[in-house]
Order: sequence, then C-alpha cells, then structure tokens
Amino acid sequence: MFIWIQQAIAKYGQDIIIKILAAGPVPKHVAFVMDGNRRYARKHQKEIPQGHSEGFVALKRVLEVCLYLGVSCVTVYAFAIDNFKRSPEEVDALMHLAETKLVELCEHGDLLDKYGVRLNVLGRKELLPEPVRAAIAKAEDMTRNNKRAILNVCMPYGSRDEITTAVQSSVQNAMEGDCVVTEEDIESNLMTTLGNSPPLDILIRTSGVKRLSDFLLWQCCEDTQIHFTDTFWPDFALTDFIPILLDYQRKVWSKPSNAGP
Repeated sequence: MFIWIQQAIAKYGQDIIIKILAAGPVPKHVAFVMDGNRRYARKHQKEIPQGHSEGFVALKRVLEVCLYLGVSCVTVYAFAIDNFKRSPEEVDALMHLAETKLVELCEHGDLLDKYGVRLNVLGRKELLPEPVRAAIAKAEDMTRNNKRAILNVCMPYGSRDEITTAVQSSVQNAMEGDCVVTEEDIESNLMTTLGNSPPLDILIRTSGVKRLSDFLLWQCCEDTQIHFTDTFWPDFALTDFIPILLDYQRKVWSKPSNAGP
C-alpha cells in the first residue's frame, strides 16, 4: 500500500511538472538516438536482449511524456542499417522484439489511440524479415487515420541512404519536368517529409556518445538543438528531459523576433 501511495504521489508530481512545461514553448518535433541498451545490460549483469527490451519500456515512458506535453512528432532511431553487422543472435533478438512489440501494439494500442498517434516506420523495410514487415504493415494501417501526432520509428535506417534515395527521386522527377533539382525538391522527398513530419526542433542522444551516427543528418542542419546526455536509454526519464526542455524554451524566448515595429 505504501509503495502504491509513493507511486501515486510521484505520478501527480510528474503531471504538475509537465503542465508547467507545457505553458511555455513546446517543441513540435523531438528525435531520440536510443543509445546505451547494451551497456545498460552489461552494467546490470543482464543479457543484451533484456537491455533492448527495457529500452522499449523507456520508449513508451518517454513517448507518453512527449505526447502529454503536446509534442506533435517523435522520431526514434530503432535500428540502423549498419546494425545488421552485429552478431546474428543479437539481430535475431532485435527482430523478434520488434515483431513482438508491433503485434502487441496492434492488440493493445491504448497509448497511440489515446493520443491519436499515427505510426510511420521509416527505412529500408525490404531488408527486414517478412514477419516483421507484416507486423509493420498492420500497425501502420491500424493507426493510419490518427491525426493528432506522429511516431516515426526508423528501422532499418541510415540518413545517407535516405538522402541518396531522396536525390534519386528528385532527379527522376526533374527528368520528367524542367530538369532542375533544388534543395526543396530533395527535402520534399525525405522519408520524414513524406510522412508529414514537421521540422526537427530537438535531437537527443543518450549514453554519453557525442555523434549523430548517420541519423537525420539533413534534418539537423537548420535550427535543431542537439543534446547529448550520459544517461543510458533504459534509464532516461523526465528528470533527464526537463533540463533539455527548459534550455529549448530559454533559447526560443531569447530568439530575436522577426516581427516589425
């Protein structure tokens, strides 16, 4: 009973904090490099798949905070194309986790339904096992009519691959038109743009690693605030998120207005 009371008080306090943060400028689009699952598992003497599984729990927790706050788009780096180079055992475990959680989402999609979230899986889906592709198709179809927010799950994804594909599409379109490819043409063919995502406001990478690792390179090039935190992804919580949101609000408030006199 005492533990239940403690949890209720903590939840009440979290709700108050989020409401206070929501009173200021709220980012429309936040992206996460969910790094540190393996190191988290080793630190706690757990198997690597358990680290990834607890990383999924963290995703649900952070996603709900973002949606409650009013963030309209969340993008997460779930699996890089280069991750196929990992051991077959770890890749198989990750594919099984993805399929299991997508099936779970289809059967119990309470969080996405509650906030009206549309799921987009961005990347080279043809590289995934057929059961995972089937689960993705079902989950995307199930949320297709949700309009309030977007969850982009990037798997298997690489930003250079995304840009290359966008350039190829732009060239193909140009050959059918005026044979001119512009920056706007390329941007309009990015996976995030095709999925109706707004410009990226904040990118967060956990685990203390300070690099982008081929994630949203084009999207990060203008007005995106990039934050690195030492916290492993499974441990990432509101206490880690608050300073980032406050810094975003401070910079938005201090930004010179373009309005005339």
